[in-house]
Amino acid sequence: MQKPPKAILDTHTFVWFSEDQKIADKICDKIESYANNGELYISSISLWEIAMLVMHGKIKLNKKCSLWLKDAIIMPGLNVANITPEIAIGAAELPNNFHGDPADRIIVSTAMSLDAVLFTRDSKILDLPSEYVKCIEV
Repeated sequence: MQKPPKAILDTHTFVWFSEDQKIADKICDKIESYANNGELYISSISLWEIAMLVMHGKIKLNKKCSLWLKDAIIMPGLNVANITPEIAIGAAELPNNFHGDPADRIIVSTAMSLDAVLFTRDSKILDLPSEYVKCIEV
């Protein structure tokens, strides 16, 4: 029996999806279908990245960050993918010219480790050859 496909949300996609912002209905429907199958993921590094973005005033959430994160990660069908040694090594082995942001490197490596499609709007990630990761642009 074939395993259902998996998807992972880039940090900005997770925030936008959780806040009902900036994502087309057809993309939201795709994300929800992964969640309905229990195969939607977010990297644990995204939780740190969200907290940092809030702390530096780059994003505003509809409630205190700690409460927002607790509520967001209990979304039905969402799994938090922790950083494993395989993911850490995979992030380091990505091409040097790919991305300087360690969080994005970890998110891509997590998608590769899970064999998951990555929902993102990050042009550097979208430009990465599909042999590394398959993306859906949001």
